[in-house]
Amino acid sequence: MTKRLAEVAKKAGVSEATVSRVLNGRSGVSEATRASVLTALDVLGYERPTKLRGERARLVGLVLPELQNPIFPALAEVVTGSLAQRGFTPALCARTIGGVPESDYVEMLLDHQVSGVIFAGGSYALADASHEHYRRLTDRGLPVVLVNAGVDELGFPRVSTDDAVAVEQAYGHLRSLGHERIGMVLGPEGHVPSRRKLAAMVQVAGWEGDQTYVERSSFSMEGARVAATKLVERGVTGIICASDVLALGAIRAARRLGRAVPADVSVVGFDDSAFMTCTDPPLTTVRQPIETMGQAAVDLLVSQIEEARVLSDELLFEPELVVRGSTGPAPTH
Repeated sequence: MTKRLAEVAKKAGVSEATVSRVLNGRSGVSEATRASVLTALDVLGYERPTKLRGERARLVGLVLPELQNPIFPALAEVVTGSLAQRGFTPALCARTIGGVPESDYVEMLLDHQVSGVIFAGGSYALADASHEHYRRLTDRGLPVVLVNAGVDELGFPRVSTDDAVAVEQAYGHLRSLGHERIGMVLGPEGHVPSRRKLAAMVQVAGWEGDQTYVERSSFSMEGARVAATKLVERGVTGIICASDVLALGAIRAARRLGRAVPADVSVVGFDDSAFMTCTDPPLTTVRQPIETMGQAAVDLLVSQIEEARVLSDELLFEPELVVRGSTGPAPTH
């Protein structure tokens, strides 16, 4: 121990007493001196005391629900790049089916002394899921940002696409093409962004209590195919989906029923994830401004880490309708 103190003191150009003060977390040491002692420790290959490890790591967790939907890797690219530019090391945690649950990732990130966490599409977006692990973050006073609508009572800052505007754009587009029977394929009942989309549809389409044209699905192509089949069999000619993956499932459903897209059924996605220009037909979709949202999430998180006051409000970003080949005039027959 004495040998180590002497080596670190020599490397940092300070006294052994100063090194001892830094390692024990005592006051009376300037920020610059503290930094040079910790750097000397790292350079010499010594393990830092546990309570100082987070400072070296400047780690930020990015927790994603999956990587199969291309929108999540796209968000990860923006967030990790933006974090690296700000001097933080991103730790990517992607949940997989039958893999590590979100609560376990939270424990792992806490163990690694992370500086903050960004969540995208986690269980915070499901009203009936357990939110206990988020409270652990709140109890620790750890900076957190959520991407896309979450349950209100968590009190974290949020960066979201405006679901109401997305639905207005998609519905307006289909109506302009003459579609009158317009349905929706949404995520599960408790999924907050899907709830918002449905509430917007009730407003613009005047559905009130009637939800004949709404089907719910897991966020998978197979689930969407089952849901969209029911809608097409009910005579729907236009379908608005809560993600591009759901939209691809809806196109598959129409084709299995012998319908052409868009001649018989028009389909609108949501996200504008990678390769949607390469599908057959290319997908009309509502684009989430992922670049802007990812950077805003990092800005909000870094502000919290640097102890600037951040309002726990929700920043809403306007989406953009991208018209391609999966929508066309309503069939006349």
